[in-house]
Amino acid sequence: MEGNFNIPIVFRGPTASAGQLAATHSQAFESWYANCPGLKVVVPSNPKDAKGLLKSAIRDNDPVIFMESEQMYGDKAEVPEGEYLIPLGVADIKREGTDVTIVSFGKIIKEAYKAAAVLSEEGIECEIIDLRTVRPLDDKAIIDSVKKTNRLVILEEAWPYGNISSEITYQVQEQAFDYLDAPIIKLNTADTPAPFSPVLLEEWLPNSKDVIKAVKKVLYK
Repeated sequence: MEGNFNIPIVFRGPTASAGQLAATHSQAFESWYANCPGLKVVVPSNPKDAKGLLKSAIRDNDPVIFMESEQMYGDKAEVPEGEYLIPLGVADIKREGTDVTIVSFGKIIKEAYKAAAVLSEEGIECEIIDLRTVRPLDDKAIIDSVKKTNRLVILEEAWPYGNISSEITYQVQEQAFDYLDAPIIKLNTADTPAPFSPVLLEEWLPNSKDVIKAVKKVLYK
């Protein structure tokens, strides 16, 4: 029966695009793992969160899949010394805003930061939520933000069919439909295997320009 046994194990592995490696090494599997009941799935976006989340994952009594981008292994940032834990299943508001909510996770969230900086100069303030854990999903943080901004853009480095952004879209329409002033937009990779060509790869991945375009679309600008 559920709950009779503890399985405290953590599996670490790469996720999403890793540059010019074509289809073999540029796949995002966190939504696949999140589909399994009982698994917890973590996808950090920065060194500080990675430390706190990994420590919490190691101490968790359930199996945890810890997905990370190979392209972020060289990232540098301040990390708390000593014991530092971030609860699993708790999203983080990385940027406060009033006009639109942007939900993302993993390394692709950097494109949201770039877009928010540009949009701020135009008087558009984006609220950016970093999920950090995709299962369990902190839908409350998303719903609370949408109730404030009334608009939602989801940025995810995964194929467009059957992913985390699809689940978020469902949860928001279920719990906060009357608060939406525009249809939800989700930004994903192209619905093809990752290309090798750097020119095609740039078109395949969503970027800050795509985020800016999506934000202005939900704002009817």
